[in-house]
Amino acid sequence: MTSPTWPTIPNTFLALDPDEHSLARSKVVILPVPYDATTSYRSGARDGPAAIIRTSHELEDFDPELETNATGIGIYTAPAIEPHAGGPEAMAARVSEAVGWYAAHEKRVGMIGGDHSLTPGAVHALAEHFHDLSILVFDAHADMREEYQSTAYGHASASRRAFDHAPVTLVGVRSISEEDSTFVREHNIPIFMRWAEPIADVDAIIGGLSKNVYVSFDLDAFDPSIMAAVGTPEPGGMEWWEALRILRAVAEQRTIVGFDVMELAPGEGPEAGAFTAAKLVYKLIAYATSLPQ
Repeated sequence: MTSPTWPTIPNTFLALDPDEHSLARSKVVILPVPYDATTSYRSGARDGPAAIIRTSHELEDFDPELETNATGIGIYTAPAIEPHAGGPEAMAARVSEAVGWYAAHEKRVGMIGGDHSLTPGAVHALAEHFHDLSILVFDAHADMREEYQSTAYGHASASRRAFDHAPVTLVGVRSISEEDSTFVREHNIPIFMRWAEPIADVDAIIGGLSKNVYVSFDLDAFDPSIMAAVGTPEPGGMEWWEALRILRAVAEQRTIVGFDVMELAPGEGPEAGAFTAAKLVYKLIAYATSLPQ
Protein backbone atom coordinates (compact mmCIF):
# COMPACT_ATOMS: atom_id res chain seq x y z
CA MET A 1 0.00 0.00 0.00
CA THR A 2 1.35 3.42 -0.94
CA SER A 3 1.28 6.43 1.38
CA PRO A 4 -1.49 9.05 0.96
CA THR A 5 -0.63 11.84 -1.46
CA TRP A 6 -3.01 14.46 -0.11
CA PRO A 7 -1.86 17.13 2.40
CA THR A 8 -2.14 16.31 6.10
CA ILE A 9 -1.42 18.29 9.27
CA PRO A 10 1.29 16.79 11.51
CA ASN A 11 0.61 16.89 15.24
CA THR A 12 3.94 18.62 15.83
CA PHE A 13 5.05 22.03 17.05
CA LEU A 14 4.43 24.55 14.22
CA ALA A 15 3.02 21.60 12.22
CA LEU A 16 6.58 20.91 11.08
CA ASP A 17 7.18 17.91 8.83
CA PRO A 18 8.28 15.09 11.19
CA ASP A 19 10.52 13.60 8.50
CA GLU A 20 12.37 16.87 7.94
CA HIS A 21 12.37 17.68 11.66
CA SER A 22 13.37 14.26 12.93
CA LEU A 23 15.32 13.83 16.14
CA ALA A 24 18.52 13.16 14.23
CA ARG A 25 18.17 16.35 12.17
CA SER A 26 17.05 18.67 14.96
CA LYS A 27 18.94 20.71 17.54
CA VAL A 28 15.88 21.54 19.64
CA VAL A 29 13.44 19.09 21.24
CA ILE A 30 9.95 20.10 22.32
CA LEU A 31 9.07 17.80 25.21
CA PRO A 32 5.36 17.70 26.16
CA VAL A 33 4.57 16.63 29.73
CA PRO A 34 0.79 16.53 30.40
CA TYR A 35 0.89 16.34 34.20
CA ASP A 36 -0.83 18.46 36.85
CA ALA A 37 -1.26 16.19 39.86
CA THR A 38 0.00 18.81 42.33
CA THR A 39 -2.21 21.74 41.34
CA SER A 40 -3.95 23.21 44.39
CA TYR A 41 -6.44 25.69 42.90
CA ARG A 42 -7.52 25.37 39.26
CA SER A 43 -6.38 22.24 37.46
CA GLY A 44 -6.12 21.68 33.72
CA ALA A 45 -2.41 22.18 33.08
CA ARG A 46 -2.29 18.59 31.87
CA ASP A 47 -4.08 19.93 28.76
CA GLY A 48 -1.47 22.64 28.24
CA PRO A 49 1.02 20.77 26.03
CA ALA A 50 -1.62 19.67 23.51
CA ALA A 51 -3.06 23.20 23.38
CA ILE A 52 0.37 24.74 22.79
CA ILE A 53 1.11 22.33 19.96
CA ARG A 54 -2.33 22.84 18.41
CA THR A 55 -2.20 26.64 18.47
CA SER A 56 1.42 26.71 17.31
CA HIS A 57 0.12 25.62 13.90
CA GLU A 58 -1.15 29.19 13.44
CA LEU A 59 2.19 30.89 14.16
CA GLU A 60 4.36 32.37 11.43
CA ASP A 61 7.76 30.68 11.18
CA PHE A 62 9.45 34.01 10.42
CA ASP A 63 10.35 36.14 13.45
CA PRO A 64 10.29 39.82 12.41
CA GLU A 65 12.02 40.97 15.61
CA LEU A 66 15.08 38.84 14.86
CA GLU A 67 14.54 38.73 11.09
CA THR A 68 15.06 35.00 11.10
CA ASN A 69 13.27 31.70 10.65
CA ALA A 70 14.32 29.63 13.64
CA THR A 71 12.96 26.39 12.21
CA GLY A 72 16.16 26.04 10.18
CA ILE A 73 17.90 24.46 13.17
CA GLY A 74 15.39 21.62 13.28
CA ILE A 75 12.68 21.36 15.94
CA TYR A 76 11.68 17.84 16.94
CA THR A 77 8.39 17.29 18.76
CA ALA A 78 8.98 14.39 21.14
CA PRO A 79 6.31 11.95 22.26
CA ALA A 80 4.61 13.13 25.44
CA ILE A 81 5.91 11.70 28.71
CA GLU A 82 3.36 9.47 30.38
CA PRO A 83 2.30 10.65 33.87
CA HIS A 84 3.68 8.61 36.77
CA ALA A 85 1.08 7.43 39.28
CA GLY A 86 3.75 7.25 41.96
CA GLY A 87 3.53 10.97 42.73
CA PRO A 88 5.44 14.17 41.87
CA GLU A 89 8.87 12.99 43.05
CA ALA A 90 8.64 9.95 40.78
CA MET A 91 7.35 12.14 37.96
CA ALA A 92 10.26 14.57 38.36
CA ALA A 93 12.64 11.61 38.16
CA ARG A 94 10.99 10.51 34.92
CA VAL A 95 11.40 14.01 33.48
CA SER A 96 15.03 14.03 34.59
CA GLU A 97 15.68 10.76 32.79
CA ALA A 98 14.16 12.07 29.55
CA VAL A 99 15.86 15.48 29.62
CA GLY A 100 19.19 13.89 30.51
CA TRP A 101 18.89 11.49 27.59
CA TYR A 102 18.24 14.28 25.10
CA ALA A 103 21.01 16.45 26.58
CA ALA A 104 23.46 13.56 26.25
CA HIS A 105 22.58 13.52 22.55
CA GLU A 106 23.37 17.26 22.33
CA LYS A 107 19.77 18.42 22.06
CA ARG A 108 18.42 21.59 23.63
CA VAL A 109 15.16 20.72 25.39
CA GLY A 110 12.12 22.96 25.68
CA MET A 111 9.65 21.31 28.05
CA ILE A 112 5.99 22.29 27.83
CA GLY A 113 3.74 21.46 30.75
CA GLY A 114 2.12 20.64 32.88
CA ASP A 115 2.45 22.03 36.40
CA HIS A 116 5.60 23.58 37.79
CA SER A 117 6.52 20.53 39.88
CA LEU A 118 8.13 19.11 36.71
CA THR A 119 10.84 21.77 36.51
CA PRO A 120 13.21 20.35 39.17
CA GLY A 121 13.44 17.14 37.16
CA ALA A 122 14.72 18.99 34.10
CA VAL A 123 17.05 21.10 36.24
CA HIS A 124 18.49 18.01 37.92
CA ALA A 125 19.40 16.49 34.57
CA LEU A 126 20.95 19.65 33.14
CA ALA A 127 22.86 20.47 36.34
CA GLU A 128 24.68 17.16 35.87
CA HIS A 129 25.35 17.98 32.22
CA PHE A 130 26.35 21.65 32.74
CA HIS A 131 28.31 22.09 35.95
CA ASP A 132 27.97 25.90 35.96
CA LEU A 133 24.19 25.95 35.48
CA SER A 134 21.99 28.69 36.92
CA ILE A 135 18.22 28.94 36.79
CA LEU A 136 16.12 31.95 35.81
CA VAL A 137 12.55 31.53 37.00
CA PHE A 138 9.68 33.74 35.85
CA ASP A 139 6.79 33.24 38.26
CA ALA A 140 4.10 35.14 40.11
CA HIS A 141 4.95 33.02 43.16
CA ALA A 142 8.28 32.32 44.82
CA ASP A 143 7.60 28.55 45.06
CA MET A 144 10.26 28.25 47.76
CA ARG A 145 8.31 26.25 50.34
CA GLU A 146 10.09 23.24 51.78
CA GLU A 147 6.75 21.41 51.78
CA TYR A 148 3.18 22.16 50.77
CA GLN A 149 0.11 19.94 51.13
CA SER A 150 2.26 17.12 52.55
CA THR A 151 4.74 16.95 49.68
CA ALA A 152 8.15 18.50 49.13
CA TYR A 153 7.81 18.02 45.37
CA GLY A 154 4.66 19.98 44.52
CA HIS A 155 4.27 23.11 42.45
CA ALA A 156 4.69 25.36 45.50
CA SER A 157 8.15 23.87 46.07
CA ALA A 158 9.32 23.98 42.44
CA SER A 159 11.94 26.70 42.85
CA ARG A 160 13.06 25.27 46.24
CA ARG A 161 13.72 21.85 44.69
CA ALA A 162 15.41 23.46 41.69
CA PHE A 163 17.63 25.37 44.13
CA ASP A 164 18.77 22.00 45.47
CA HIS A 165 20.63 21.58 42.16
CA ALA A 166 21.68 25.07 41.01
CA PRO A 167 21.45 28.78 41.93
CA VAL A 168 18.06 30.39 41.27
CA THR A 169 17.05 33.93 40.28
CA LEU A 170 13.36 34.82 40.62
CA VAL A 171 11.63 37.35 38.36
CA GLY A 172 8.04 38.61 38.33
CA VAL A 173 7.10 37.53 41.86
CA ARG A 174 4.20 39.35 43.50
CA SER A 175 2.91 36.71 45.91
CA ILE A 176 5.20 35.20 48.53
CA SER A 177 4.66 33.37 51.80
CA GLU A 178 6.48 34.35 54.98
CA GLU A 179 8.39 31.05 54.82
CA ASP A 180 9.45 31.77 51.23
CA SER A 181 10.49 35.32 52.09
CA THR A 182 12.65 34.14 54.98
CA PHE A 183 14.34 31.45 52.88
CA VAL A 184 15.04 33.85 50.00
CA ARG A 185 16.56 36.41 52.37
CA GLU A 186 18.66 33.92 54.34
CA HIS A 187 20.08 32.34 51.18
CA ASN A 188 20.62 35.62 49.29
CA ILE A 189 18.50 34.47 46.36
CA PRO A 190 18.11 37.28 43.82
CA ILE A 191 14.41 38.18 43.57
CA PHE A 192 12.93 40.83 41.31
CA MET A 193 9.43 41.58 42.49
CA ARG A 194 6.88 42.91 40.01
CA TRP A 195 5.34 46.00 41.59
CA ALA A 196 3.43 48.78 39.83
CA GLU A 197 6.16 49.47 37.28
CA PRO A 198 7.75 47.06 34.77
CA ILE A 199 10.94 45.31 35.86
CA ALA A 200 13.72 47.42 34.38
CA ASP A 201 16.99 46.34 36.01
CA VAL A 202 17.91 43.77 33.38
CA ASP A 203 21.66 44.08 34.05
CA ALA A 204 21.15 43.10 37.68
CA ILE A 205 19.16 40.03 36.64
CA ILE A 206 21.86 38.92 34.21
CA GLY A 207 24.63 39.69 36.69
CA GLY A 208 23.41 36.93 38.97
CA LEU A 209 23.44 34.27 36.26
CA SER A 210 26.26 31.93 35.27
CA LYS A 211 27.29 31.27 31.68
CA ASN A 212 24.77 28.45 31.14
CA VAL A 213 21.17 29.25 32.04
CA TYR A 214 17.99 27.23 32.29
CA VAL A 215 14.86 29.37 31.89
CA SER A 216 11.71 28.24 33.66
CA PHE A 217 8.64 30.29 32.74
CA ASP A 218 5.50 29.79 34.78
CA LEU A 219 2.87 31.55 32.68
CA ASP A 220 1.28 33.17 35.72
CA ALA A 221 4.26 35.53 35.65
CA PHE A 222 2.20 37.35 33.02
CA ASP A 223 -0.65 39.61 34.03
CA PRO A 224 -4.06 37.88 33.83
CA SER A 225 -5.13 40.47 31.26
CA ILE A 226 -2.93 38.65 28.74
CA MET A 227 -2.72 35.24 30.45
CA ALA A 228 -5.83 34.19 32.32
CA ALA A 229 -5.46 30.51 31.41
CA VAL A 230 -3.37 29.49 34.41
CA GLY A 231 -4.06 27.71 37.68
CA THR A 232 -3.46 30.74 39.90
CA PRO A 233 -3.91 34.06 38.05
CA GLU A 234 -2.22 36.73 40.18
CA PRO A 235 -3.00 40.42 39.41
CA GLY A 236 -0.29 42.96 38.67
CA GLY A 237 1.86 40.79 36.44
CA MET A 238 4.38 41.22 33.66
CA GLU A 239 3.58 42.30 30.14
CA TRP A 240 4.66 40.57 26.92
CA TRP A 241 7.50 42.86 25.81
CA GLU A 242 8.67 43.37 29.38
CA ALA A 243 9.36 39.64 29.68
CA LEU A 244 10.81 39.34 26.19
CA ARG A 245 13.21 42.23 26.75
CA ILE A 246 14.70 40.31 29.69
CA LEU A 247 14.80 37.01 27.83
CA ARG A 248 16.51 38.52 24.80
CA ALA A 249 19.14 40.23 26.94
CA VAL A 250 19.83 36.95 28.76
CA ALA A 251 20.22 35.12 25.45
CA GLU A 252 22.60 37.79 24.16
CA GLN A 253 24.88 37.60 27.19
CA ARG A 254 24.47 34.03 28.42
CA THR A 255 23.72 30.62 26.87
CA ILE A 256 20.19 29.31 27.31
CA VAL A 257 20.80 25.55 27.45
CA GLY A 258 17.17 24.58 28.06
CA PHE A 259 13.84 26.00 29.06
CA ASP A 260 10.29 25.23 30.05
CA VAL A 261 6.93 26.96 29.65
CA MET A 262 4.57 25.72 32.35
CA GLU A 263 1.12 25.95 33.90
CA LEU A 264 -1.04 26.65 30.84
CA ALA A 265 -4.57 25.52 31.78
CA PRO A 266 -6.34 26.20 28.48
CA GLY A 267 -9.84 25.61 29.83
CA GLU A 268 -9.43 28.42 32.37
CA GLY A 269 -9.05 31.27 29.90
CA PRO A 270 -9.58 32.42 26.34
CA GLU A 271 -7.86 30.83 23.36
CA ALA A 272 -5.41 33.74 23.35
CA GLY A 273 -3.69 32.14 26.35
CA ALA A 274 -2.67 29.04 24.41
CA PHE A 275 -1.58 31.14 21.44
CA THR A 276 0.53 33.37 23.69
CA ALA A 277 2.14 30.33 25.31
CA ALA A 278 2.97 28.82 21.91
CA LYS A 279 4.49 32.09 20.74
CA LEU A 280 6.58 32.32 23.90
CA VAL A 281 7.94 28.83 23.24
CA TYR A 282 8.96 29.84 19.73
CA LYS A 283 10.49 33.12 20.96
CA LEU A 284 12.58 31.16 23.47
CA ILE A 285 13.78 28.84 20.71
CA ALA A 286 14.68 31.80 18.52
CA TYR A 287 16.46 33.69 21.31
CA ALA A 288 18.37 30.60 22.44
CA THR A 289 19.57 29.62 18.97
CA SER A 290 19.60 32.69 16.71
CA LEU A 291 21.33 35.46 18.65
CA PRO A 292 25.09 36.00 18.48
CA GLN A 293 26.90 35.62 21.81
